[in-house]
Amino acid sequence: MIRLPQLDPAAPTRFPDPRAALPEPNGLLAFGGDLSPKRLLAAYGQGIFPWFGEEEPILWWSPDPRCVFRTENMHVNRSLRRQLRGKRWRLSVDRAFEAVIRACAAPRDGHAGTWILPGMIEAYTQLHRLGHAHSVEVWDGERLVGGIYGVAVGQLFCGESMFSAESGGSKLALAALAGLLRQWGWPLIDAQVANAHTLGLGAEELSRERFLHEVAQLAALPGRVGNWADAGALLIQPGDDQAVR
Repeated sequence: MIRLPQLDPAAPTRFPDPRAALPEPNGLLAFGGDLSPKRLLAAYGQGIFPWFGEEEPILWWSPDPRCVFRTENMHVNRSLRRQLRGKRWRLSVDRAFEAVIRACAAPRDGHAGTWILPGMIEAYTQLHRLGHAHSVEVWDGERLVGGIYGVAVGQLFCGESMFSAESGGSKLALAALAGLLRQWGWPLIDAQVANAHTLGLGAEELSRERFLHEVAQLAALPGRVGNWADAGALLIQPGDDQAVR
């Protein structure tokens, strides 16, 4: 029988050592607590994230290995450029955070369920209002066709989810986010658990030990708290030649 630690409601920044997470299911560390801003920021700063389904308690994870994107390796490559040819898309930052997270939560690919439950939407939207959660949006006119959102802690960006309403939308959002972070000197996007899609986009896997070492360094650096909408001017737009790699 698995005895999982329960988080102390009175200690929102206290978590078990991520190295103590279960090997099966991979990375399960603790349960309980809440999704308050203080607890969420403490979790991400320690390499931990929440993930749970309906009718489950809040579950906290730190899997081994960990999936990450190196921002220096992420670009709008020629394959994506061909995919975008003829489309008059534009990019923005923090202009439609709630619309992005709700689009990520919407049923897709024939699946009715989602792990982005109403409580998660409310919690991350609150983090956004406080200047800690951010989104990159892809627009076709006034229609949102792709996006990505996540949480910034120090100089670490923790990607949570992305979506495409049209082919290429999420890929462009991810590449644009990486380009923005690269300009700021932020080296890493946490993608949590690898799958064929993220690996195909250029993600790599780190041991948990190495990931936690990098997180500790990046989370301690001065970050950029606040709305990032003005940073949209720094985004590499789909038609910019310098984006090609």
